[in-house]
Amino acid sequence: MKKLGLGRGLDALLPETNNLENTVSMIAITELDRNPDQPRREFDEASLQALADSIKEAGVLQPLLVVERDGRYQIVAGERRFRAARMAGLDEVPCIVKDFTPQEQMEAALIENIQREDLNPIEEANAVKQFMETCHYTQEQAAKRLGKSRPAVANSLRLLSLPQDIQKDVIAGRISAGHARVLAGIEDKKRQIALGQLVILEGLSVRALEKMAAQQPAAPVKPKAAPKPLPLELQDMENRMRETLGLRTVLKGSRKKGKIILQYYSEEELERLYQCLERLEEKP
Repeated sequence: MKKLGLGRGLDALLPETNNLENTVSMIAITELDRNPDQPRREFDEASLQALADSIKEAGVLQPLLVVERDGRYQIVAGERRFRAARMAGLDEVPCIVKDFTPQEQMEAALIENIQREDLNPIEEANAVKQFMETCHYTQEQAAKRLGKSRPAVANSLRLLSLPQDIQKDVIAGRISAGHARVLAGIEDKKRQIALGQLVILEGLSVRALEKMAAQQPAAPVKPKAAPKPLPLELQDMENRMRETLGLRTVLKGSRKKGKIILQYYSEEELERLYQCLERLEEKP
């Protein structure tokens, strides 16, 4: 390995880690292995190609951070640069070799990705969650290590509560992180999905989505239960009364309890009812 001087800015790569050896080593790409715990899962090919083109012109300006494992070197931070350098046809890349513990290695990879590699919001949320679980950090401690506010960490983690369909839309860039944070504040999963679809179909702004999310959804109207059918003998009675009185007749209830509703729509119908009552009174 050829020794080079320390690249500028590496002392700021990891918070509270300023004791890196002041040397950069050129290591063959064939001796480098990717980190299986790499938080980033998606690497945009167009972005990688753009970086590869830049590397062809100017080389790898920022060294990779690696740890030695069984005679080889595992990438702690800089897998995107590694991939682009390989695309550019480089045989070797500048690296800083650091003796990390497994936890330090995980922490370094997560911090480098979260702060510098522009993860999509869901990848970042998963990385923060993994960071906290691996390092046994509270939200407050994680926020301090990542240089973020505690509310920012909390809002990032809330995205993981979104339905998978919405998370996929966030990863694909169809729904922004701002929209996703608003949707995460809605308790009803079906309403989250419905509003998420509106964001995509109608191009709602975050402010417009906030207004819609603040509105109370209309309570569903419960359909009235269908009335129980009358027993056959009561149906017959209802029909006989209608025919005899010549009035609209509705009988409700059962053999033990109920009511009879007689409806008239003219003076003639009322007079006919009166005459029927008179005839009943005349009968002995």
